[in-house]
Amino acid sequence: MCFDMFDMWIVHRNNHNSPALPIPRPFAVGTQGGVHVHEDGLTVTSPVLMWVQVNTEIPDPLLSSAYLMGGLQHGSVYWKTGASQVLTNLSPDLLLHKQLQACFSIKDSPVWMDSSTTAQCRQLEAAVGGAQALSSLTGSRAYERFTGNQIAKIYQQNPEAYSHTERISLVSSFAASLFLGSYSPIDYSDGSGMNLLQIQDKVWSQACLSACAPHLEEKLGSPVPSCSVVGAISSYYVQRYGFPPGCKVVAFTGDNPASLAGMRLEEGDIAVSLGTSDTLFLWLQEPIPALEGHIFCNPVDPQHYMALLCFKNGSLMREKIRDESASCSWSDFSKALRSTEMGNSGNLGFYFDIMEITPEIIGRHRFSAENLKVSAFPGDVEVRALIEGQFMAKRIHAEGLGYRVMPKTKILATGGASHNKDILQVLADVFGAPVYVIDTANSACVGSAYRAFHGLAAGTDLPFSEVVKLAPNPQLAATPSSGASQVRDHQNLVIGFVL
Repeated sequence: MCFDMFDMWIVHRNNHNSPALPIPRPFAVGTQGGVHVHEDGLTVTSPVLMWVQVNTEIPDPLLSSAYLMGGLQHGSVYWKTGASQVLTNLSPDLLLHKQLQACFSIKDSPVWMDSSTTAQCRQLEAAVGGAQALSSLTGSRAYERFTGNQIAKIYQQNPEAYSHTERISLVSSFAASLFLGSYSPIDYSDGSGMNLLQIQDKVWSQACLSACAPHLEEKLGSPVPSCSVVGAISSYYVQRYGFPPGCKVVAFTGDNPASLAGMRLEEGDIAVSLGTSDTLFLWLQEPIPALEGHIFCNPVDPQHYMALLCFKNGSLMREKIRDESASCSWSDFSKALRSTEMGNSGNLGFYFDIMEITPEIIGRHRFSAENLKVSAFPGDVEVRALIEGQFMAKRIHAEGLGYRVMPKTKILATGGASHNKDILQVLADVFGAPVYVIDTANSACVGSAYRAFHGLAAGTDLPFSEVVKLAPNPQLAATPSSGASQVRDHQNLVIGFVL
């Protein structure tokens, strides 16, 4: 079962291929895409009771031995003093949202789209010795959407509500709490997207907690490994919906960690999502936290890490260059890639028509084979410069976080551009690793299912790779061309001009 908490749909996957079912939305009134964008244009929230209601519309019971769901990363829920008593004494005769209406000290929860906490971000960084110090400690510099900064804002602007809060959950642990009938702990992987968790020690950072709000550790509870069984299903779900009483609840995690599980990454692998924005998922053993990108605890292996890198100039930038240099034709775009040599005869280009976030830069930057800045390239050179430049940027930033291509490395490509084999060939050449394509529809939901099975088996030390070994294999799409490594060595000499 998968919940879309923003659009308020339930997608129920079973042997009968049940369709998505629309849900009435009394708590979603006034939202767009499930969120309220406030007048300042920076504050973005969702009604917490809207999320509760999702859990009251279950099509039929999950007759399984484990249950797990993924949540929207960084979002937070504030349980009012006394809420735990209500949660543990739910009546199966009443809908969940009707019983929990008075249980939240903050009615509208901040979500990942919120960018209103810049002041709190600067305060947190200053408290621990700067942005890099915070990144080294928690895996990321301070980001407005990260939960610790949202908590700090609530404490500063609404101290009374904060003082009446007995528990703060992430969206993931909040949802798990509903199924448990008690407060669920935050898991390591989702917890490392808060600017509060020491990713090496996997404990809350006292310096970060103190910088955000008082008594915060007791409100958060202790974090747990992501594969933990956190308890048995609540009697509410047994009696109202027919869940088996022996059903176990595995720690819920965020949507991004769940996606890594759904894509079945292994040590040394990369997943590249080539969409409107491009995203890299990396499996790391020895991360190097930096000012760009994020390091999270790995959701399927507590000894390793995952990294996330986001690039704004993705498919829209590719479409612009296609229209300008390839007659608005993907076929001509591919011909341009095939007609130009690997390495583009020494010509390099980096294209940021909108302000990039990795790194923060804008504009188009072209370099000739003589390492001189130029204003334009011929059309076919422009096409290759764009694609090689995009993938070189991804590689160099991945390496900056500690990633290294290994002999067994696979690159898993998803998104619209993954259907273009000529683009994937450039990807293979730039990274020096084979590229595979995978079907990642609902990857977070699939990953949650995998993690539920893994959670049940975790006590037997069964590795995650064993849990998913019977899943469909990705399809090989491209392998590195002969001589690709020499071209990469030359390109590295110029990359430092921009990246």
